[in-house]
Amino acid sequence: MFLPPPVNYMAIALESVFLALSGLFIRNVGATYVGAVGGLLTALGNSALGLFTFLALVIFGMLVDFTLFVFKIKGTSQGVNRNRLIIAMAISTMLIGIITYGASVMTPNFIIQRSWVLDIMVVFMGFVTGATAGYAAAYLWNKYLKSMAETI
Repeated sequence: MFLPPPVNYMAIALESVFLALSGLFIRNVGATYVGAVGGLLTALGNSALGLFTFLALVIFGMLVDFTLFVFKIKGTSQGVNRNRLIIAMAISTMLIGIITYGASVMTPNFIIQRSWVLDIMVVFMGFVTGATAGYAAAYLWNKYLKSMAETI
């Protein structure tokens, strides 16, 4: 929120962890719900790019839900497959980084000018950030939250 795009979208590890955990708690649409609420709250603080921010976070939530579905990741009381969650979050975070960066450089009169250095940074940091978030979400689920899956 305080960094200019696309740098703010490369540093979204905490949002990725929340989306992954919400996707594990609420199957099929949990990450989309959390993305919509987070996008709305972030858009209220940034009126100039509010619609862009809201849409980006909703799409991010949809990508997380989709990758959790494709990789058949379910939060159960036995735990979650760490490697699958890492790959799913790395892919979804990298894709949202590419989508938002592409939208920001294609918009006329926007702050960011396209360069190959930023292209590489967005792809690399999106993948690394997503993998880190996937690991953190799997750790939190397997260590602290899997017992809550029985009550939900």
